[in-house]
Amino acid sequence: MRITRIVETSVPLRGEIANALVDFSRHTVSLVAVVSDRIRHGNPVTGVAFNSIGRFAQGGILRDRMIPRILRADPESLLDDTGRIDPARVLGRALADEKPGGHGDRAGAAAALELACWDLNAKLADEPAYRTIARHFGRDMGGKEARAAVPVYAAGGYYYPGDGLERLRAEMRGYLDLGYDAVKMKIGGASMREDLDRIEAVIDVVGSGARVAVDANGRFEAGAAGDWARQLSRYGLRWYEEPGDPLDFTLNAEVIAGYPGAVATGENLFSVRDVTNLVRYGGMRPGRDIFQMDAGLSYGLTEYARMLEVLETHGYHRGHAFPHGGHLINLHIAAGLGLGGCESYPGVFAPFGGYSPGCALAGGAITPTDAPGFGLEEKPDLAATIADLVR
Repeated sequence: MRITRIVETSVPLRGEIANALVDFSRHTVSLVAVVSDRIRHGNPVTGVAFNSIGRFAQGGILRDRMIPRILRADPESLLDDTGRIDPARVLGRALADEKPGGHGDRAGAAAALELACWDLNAKLADEPAYRTIARHFGRDMGGKEARAAVPVYAAGGYYYPGDGLERLRAEMRGYLDLGYDAVKMKIGGASMREDLDRIEAVIDVVGSGARVAVDANGRFEAGAAGDWARQLSRYGLRWYEEPGDPLDFTLNAEVIAGYPGAVATGENLFSVRDVTNLVRYGGMRPGRDIFQMDAGLSYGLTEYARMLEVLETHGYHRGHAFPHGGHLINLHIAAGLGLGGCESYPGVFAPFGGYSPGCALAGGAITPTDAPGFGLEEKPDLAATIADLVR
């Protein structure tokens, strides 16, 4: 087995949406293809992945540092004991000569490479990625398949130009019509009174605060985060997400101390060390609070699995892990690792957000198709871009 070529491209997201801090209309995503020397149907078997959603592409880091390191490596050093590409060894080579810490854009760049290796191995095994993942991490449960149906919630409620409550209500009704039974919306991008009106409108449509999560995207300082916690307490929400800066663990602990509902955080933590500090100092409560780390932003599945080990060592359950990202890669990770569920982006962040048409949504859970790998080629608006990249 050999990696013969690695290619990347930056793909713009489509749509004009914003949260409390970020306008996504200029955002890009790094799409990566790892090409092998194995030929099927006249073409080399190729692994494809990307660095999740909500950041910018890392083309320079990939082209200038990480891809050359992998291609210069002894090919045998990238293989596991069975002769297949080892994603962990590829990750190690990509990070050669990088200092510890500094878990910024390089974490997403490395993740795209590492995840493409998981896609490659699943395609070589002619199976969906969640089965490859489950088997690798010893979750076959005596030969039984990993759980394929994954609980999901529709992440929406962004701020749009000329927005209003009726548009928001219509958006949420659309998610219910699709088969979702839980939703998430943004707060912090308008006045508190306006946002409370938005929350009440969404609860009215969905039917219960327990089916509605709110996301501040790290918008608030300590005082405002606490004020919001007191206001939100009366709604019985599913969770209150990222009230303040994701690395301000003291703020997170203070909010939790005064808030009876669940708090969710973690999507902006990119390493095992970050997660260790969160569980040590962030006040997170086993059985209640939610962890949202995203393999596509944090060095890939190898690092993400180590994050789960940290959670479980400290008394938390992986059923309270809901990866951020709302796309096919995290759907397969959640299914393969037996997580509590994952986010879904129906209708936003095209062409990466959401799932392929063959994924079945029923009872608030989505089942991946049997397409080999992550099935990214089954997304109609992404297939042509992938074909151009690997051609």
